[in-house]
Amino acid sequence: MAVDPRQLRTCLGHFATGVTVVSCEHDGRPHGATVNAFAAVSLDPPLVMVSLDRRSRAGQYLGHTRFAVNVLRERQDRLARHFAGQTTVNHIEWRISTTGHPPRLAGSLAYFECEPWQTYDGGDHQLFLGRVADFEYHGGDPLVFYRGRFRHLVAPFDETLWLGSLDSPDASSILN
Repeated sequence: MAVDPRQLRTCLGHFATGVTVVSCEHDGRPHGATVNAFAAVSLDPPLVMVSLDRRSRAGQYLGHTRFAVNVLRERQDRLARHFAGQTTVNHIEWRISTTGHPPRLAGSLAYFECEPWQTYDGGDHQLFLGRVADFEYHGGDPLVFYRGRFRHLVAPFDETLWLGSLDSPDASSILN
């Protein structure tokens, strides 16, 4: 059976994701790309993954330089659109380091500073694994992407977290 790429994209859009901007420095200037294909990979070593279209400029830089994954707040949808090439933001507030850290976006919900770890072929995309060197998080709600649109979270309906999953931070007590 042949898979229709448009229909596959529509089906994939039914999986809600957070929105990030992956940032790095190239030729002395900060660059960024909006990415919703971001995932935690490992706690030991601490690894995260981003997936970028092979044709993207950011995809040409990430395998060779430190990068940051900036998790966007719900009010940062204009930044997400800007780094997706859909609109222009007049002013972007960067956190620039003089000590080799990658540029970060000011005001993000969280960030992960990463060293390049490994790059993998992902078809028309490249998968970049980064070893987390530093991170920080703040309170607030994330920007969410679902069915081709930015969304906001609503109040949680259940406070039960993890539900006894082996991915739970307390899984070691379940196994012992």
